Amino acid sequence: MSMFVAVVNTVAVMVIALSLVYFLAAMIAGIHELRRAGASLRTQGNAVYDRPFSGEPASFDVYFLIPCLNEEAVIGPTVSALAGGRRSTTIVVDDGSDDATAAIAEQAGGATTTVIRRRLPHARAGKGAALNAAFSTVLELVAERAQDPERVLVCVMDADGRLSDGALSHILPLFEDPAVGGSQLAVRIRNRDQNFLTRFQDFQFWSMSAVTQFGRRKTGTVSLGGNGQFTRLTALRELGTEPWSASLTEDLDLAISLIANGWRLETTPDASVDQQGVESLRRLVVQRRRWYQGHMTAGRRIGEVWSNPDIPHGRALEVSAYLSVPWLFDLPWSILWHWTLATLVLRADAQFAWATSPVSALVGGAIWYLVTFAPAIFTTIVYHRRDRRVGWPTAVLMGHAFVVMNYLSFVCAWGALIRMVRGRTGWDKTTRTVEPSASPA
Repeated sequence: MSMFVAVVNTVAVMVIALSLVYFLAAMIAGIHELRRAGASLRTQGNAVYDRPFSGEPASFDVYFLIPCLNEEAVIGPTVSALAGGRRSTTIVVDDGSDDATAAIAEQAGGATTTVIRRRLPHARAGKGAALNAAFSTVLELVAERAQDPERVLVCVMDADGRLSDGALSHILPLFEDPAVGGSQLAVRIRNRDQNFLTRFQDFQFWSMSAVTQFGRRKTGTVSLGGNGQFTRLTALRELGTEPWSASLTEDLDLAISLIANGWRLETTPDASVDQQGVESLRRLVVQRRRWYQGHMTAGRRIGEVWSNPDIPHGRALEVSAYLSVPWLFDLPWSILWHWTLATLVLRADAQFAWATSPVSALVGGAIWYLVTFAPAIFTTIVYHRRDRRVGWPTAVLMGHAFVVMNYLSFVCAWGALIRMVRGRTGWDKTTRTVEPSASPA
């Protein structure tokens, strides 16, 4: 029995150490990249999401693709905000909606907006299928307009997505580098003040995800998302007529395909995209479970990255580590966390034997706190600095809340694994809510 306990404790220490090293390395790399780019953590902290084409260079033709299924609550302002580009076209894919999504999009978008209506049984086959339908229209329009494919970009937006002011002026120059195949913007949660869940989502996206994404610029492996995703047309064409897969995370699948083909994936600290956060716990679990399932399924594609001899080893290692996170950290830690907690409680006398005086208890307790809550402390500081409008009490609460919110990850990871074992790949759509402000400035 003692041998079993020793083995489990050793594994727990290894998982804790590896996850801490991975997390801190990614965050520190992100901060370093921000400084190297002449930016700081507070860049975009008070961004406004009204005029994305302000200062736009006339260097690329941009096609915005917006897949929609019953999005009448949010589609109008999104399409309207994208109608002011100098060389842009918006393609809205009404994927079998039974509400007024298509009519609202047509009215809000005007002459620069095309609405594609998909009907059952071909509709509602997933976001990837809807994007592929729009992609064929992009190819037709590019040929019809005699546009240079090398100077065409495709941007995927969610129906509730809004680009920050001047976003195009920062994104388009990235693609002047011929090695860049795609770019993903940092995400801000627009309704972050709604409740604890929406604030925590903003904390995750703006404090952790965005900063680690900046760090991944070092290896050119920035992960693509489903909102604010820009891709070079020629890079998509290399993947065939249907570049988006049927995966539950078609955006991650696309990122892997582009990296495997030798393209660099970028981001910029000077532009961002905002979106609605999920306001109920049940809907948040459904959303994150889908994300976990897609991420865990994508792990099988690690070999594709290593099969290309032209990809630098650092890039391949980073992708492999990122795809392995659910398998190496989330699932094992969901068990080891409770083992460690039980050991701490049941063997408290032995665990805290060093507390022989008030001074030793204070010093030892402080050291224990700093080591145990290092990620919480780090992200608390980062979140506050990313947006100075976030007070210290809120930042501290969010930083320490992720220790409790780990249970959300545990539930979603195991739920995803069960769905994978049962062969369930159905798509669970995120439901939007009507917002108080219905039109962009």
